[in-house]
Amino acid sequence: MSGALLIITVACAIFIGSTMQRIGGMGMGLISAPLLSVIIGPVQGILLVNVLACINAVMNSWSMRRGIDWAMVRRMGSVMVIGSLCGSLLIRGISIPALQVVVGAAIAVALLIVIFGKRYVPPVNGTAPALVTGAIAGFTNTLAGVAGPVITVYAQAAKWDHMRLASTLQPLFAISGGLSFLVKELTGAASLGAVPWAIWPACIVAMILAIALGSRLATRINRETARRLAFILAFAGAFSVLVRGLLAL
Repeated sequence: MSGALLIITVACAIFIGSTMQRIGGMGMGLISAPLLSVIIGPVQGILLVNVLACINAVMNSWSMRRGIDWAMVRRMGSVMVIGSLCGSLLIRGISIPALQVVVGAAIAVALLIVIFGKRYVPPVNGTAPALVTGAIAGFTNTLAGVAGPVITVYAQAAKWDHMRLASTLQPLFAISGGLSFLVKELTGAASLGAVPWAIWPACIVAMILAIALGSRLATRINRETARRLAFILAFAGAFSVLVRGLLAL
């Protein structure tokens, strides 16, 4: 793939994921992570998603700040580093094809939990479930670029409304993305040194346009329709990463 085509393809993947995230609360990791894992590899692809998801979430946090549960952000965010360290150690210990299988399977399982977990997860309250959720979200975000499904399962069990969930996810995504990037860089599990510099401005522009478009669509599109579309795209991406890894083993 040529340099220009690579940059355009990555920017399009980020645009789609960012648009869906602004509409439904999550989508950057679920949609962009599997796509970038195929385009530039599971290590650098997920690391790039970690950084861009952090930036994207900071921008979304401002526009959705009125619905954020900051007490819950402090609880979950405080333990995400534990999961991030575990995820980083796993990345260093397995091969690229094996990592592709793990990433694809992790995203698929996370999606199945969100879709079917609601009817099986018992009601929760208190600090301990929130802390466990934060640690697991840090692990899955470092490994596969997805923290949203884990937090969504908790939110369903804790009876959060959609606005509270979608808004509170944003600062949690910022924390988990930043931590995942720092932990992987500091432990040597991954590096962005080989990523073309032009990808950064292209992706920033793509995210700005996506947030602007998503803000308009959020008041017009049915949230359930957007949610289903996001899941379809995410499943397709996860399946492609999983198959690619299995074929390379």
